[in-house]
Amino acid sequence: MIDFAPPPPERGIFCNRTLNLRSVQAIGFDMDYTLIHYFSDKWEGAAFEHARAILAERDWPVADLVFDPTSFSLGLTFDIELGNLVKATRFGYVVRAQHGNELLDFDAVRSAYQEVVVDLAEERFTFMNTLFEISRASLWTQLVDLHDQEPLRGARSYADVYRAIEDALNESHTQGALKAEILADPDTFVDHDPDLAATLTDLRLAGKQLLLITNSEWFYTRHMMAYCLDRYCSPGTSWRDLFDVVIVSANKPRFFAGSDPLYLVVDEEESLLRPHWEAIEPGHVYFGGNARAVESSLGLSASQLLYVGDHLFGDVHVTKDVLRWRTALVARELEDEIRAAAAFAPQQTELVGLMRAKVAADRLQAQLRLRRDRDRGNPELTSELDRATSEAIALDRRISPLARRSGLLGNQHWGPLMRGGNDKSLFARQVEKYADVYTSRVSNLGYETPYAYLRAARGSLPHDTATVD
Repeated sequence: MIDFAPPPPERGIFCNRTLNLRSVQAIGFDMDYTLIHYFSDKWEGAAFEHARAILAERDWPVADLVFDPTSFSLGLTFDIELGNLVKATRFGYVVRAQHGNELLDFDAVRSAYQEVVVDLAEERFTFMNTLFEISRASLWTQLVDLHDQEPLRGARSYADVYRAIEDALNESHTQGALKAEILADPDTFVDHDPDLAATLTDLRLAGKQLLLITNSEWFYTRHMMAYCLDRYCSPGTSWRDLFDVVIVSANKPRFFAGSDPLYLVVDEEESLLRPHWEAIEPGHVYFGGNARAVESSLGLSASQLLYVGDHLFGDVHVTKDVLRWRTALVARELEDEIRAAAAFAPQQTELVGLMRAKVAADRLQAQLRLRRDRDRGNPELTSELDRATSEAIALDRRISPLARRSGLLGNQHWGPLMRGGNDKSLFARQVEKYADVYTSRVSNLGYETPYAYLRAARGSLPHDTATVD
């Protein structure tokens, strides 16, 4: 009997809702940070420098700003009212905050946010949905510090500072200089995945229709896809043979919620366009359009379509919320985080045991206090309470260093991507609400095959522990 080994833990596919891949007839993919993964320190470092140059033209004192990709992670929230960067739980309660480059202590966080719930529907808060936000966060924290020292030219508030950063980053993308730099030296920026082409080939062999739906323009898309995939394709084939349909300049998230017109790229060398009113046909490249046109052209229902992307809002949230397509989120950071958690597992087991002992010790103290009060200061009960208190303090001393290390797994500044203290993070809440499955890279689908039945794990509830020894 052939033995098929399971994937490494960090290469697994994690299910919020059961997904039968056999019932999926078409799979759409984003490109940047989904099919193509970049060295984020290189890509975001380049974006940072381009935006810094644009801000310098505004006479902002940005010459000494330095890009620091290790200080940030997905799932943080910009508080553009207070000039902070915060991490919140799934309920929106802030557990960690930074003003400028200074991490706020417990009292400062409580003072600023004890009556505040992070609501992403409010203009005050902007969520870090994708790795493209790392350069924004690095600019934000340093510029907040500069603005506090002396108001930046033309900026009356932190919101003005944030908008200036947004404009600079958008301009760096639309001018084309950033992507031209990447095209000129892709080896510096691209983290190759040798398993990707084989995974896409297997999906096609299983009868899936594959679609590339990206916001990138055709010129950039064709060169980057060829660079990343052609070397791994079968002889005589290219990346174009892996996809039935290519849609560029899709303008997501509006692509999933709007009704923008569709254009056919009639001259792929010159990127010439022609309005296209008929059904989308395999083998062609299209510009713009909308998801409803994809559905009607393929003749598929929402449950038969899966979209895979890295942008929690633009790729996953809107797709699920508006269209009810099946959704998959790609987050490469999971790999380092899961490996770190595995290495910490023995200490985590120790921490869990100590916390159980602490719960029992706290309960004993509470019971002894009440009984002492009833007995009007019984000296024997007072002695027992003192002894129980000493034991609880000793447990605290053992728990504290382990809890600190556990809370900083994955990122030494902000901790695990999916956790906010003991609770799930706001990022985790968005993922479980809108992503049917999540994983670290597209090629992880290859471990499961196109015929997999991906089952959601039984969710845990606080009272589940009442039935566990």
